[in-house]
Amino acid sequence: METVEVVKPAIRVAALCGSLRKASFNRGLIRAAMKLCKESIPGMEIEYIDVAPLPMLNTDLEIHGKFPPVVEAFRQKILEADSILIASPEYNYSVTAPLKNAMDWASRPPNVFADKAAAIVSAAGGSGGCRSQYHIRQIGVFLDLHFINKPEFFLKAHEPPRKFDDDGNLIDPEVEEKLKKVLLALQAFTLRLQLPGQNKKEKRKKMN
Repeated sequence: METVEVVKPAIRVAALCGSLRKASFNRGLIRAAMKLCKESIPGMEIEYIDVAPLPMLNTDLEIHGKFPPVVEAFRQKILEADSILIASPEYNYSVTAPLKNAMDWASRPPNVFADKAAAIVSAAGGSGGCRSQYHIRQIGVFLDLHFINKPEFFLKAHEPPRKFDDDGNLIDPEVEEKLKKVLLALQAFTLRLQLPGQNKKEKRKKMN
């Protein structure tokens, strides 16, 4: 009897960037993450979702329970994803306006972020973006996003050696390896959330 191999669908990750700059370091992190998934992390696919076209949140734009087409398309991308990757710079000790606006649109009923695994990476100045990340985690509590706790990724982008080229592409192999560890943790956590029954059985086996 011929054995049929069951191919599991890849984990689909929606990637959001809080910076609108073309040569943004944080967009560079997302590009590097996409490349890592294609080259060395099987079973994981990242799609970059541009937040720039979204209008500022205004519930007057919600007509008869419908959102503007660009918002509907954005929300559908989030809904279809298994997990979320956020690349966030830090503006004035906090999250950027474009990213907060995108999260607010996604949270409108029904909240399309709910019960998804998520990870945050940051490239910023002196703090590496830690303050913005912790604000995003606070927002995520209300949105029912489940963030990985370790490893954390705070990149002090302007300290030597040079981390990015003039186009914002990541060129530091050590940083790339740290980014890969974040992606692997997100992949593992996403699978844990998708298979709660299996996890309980595995935990019981380990305890016995």
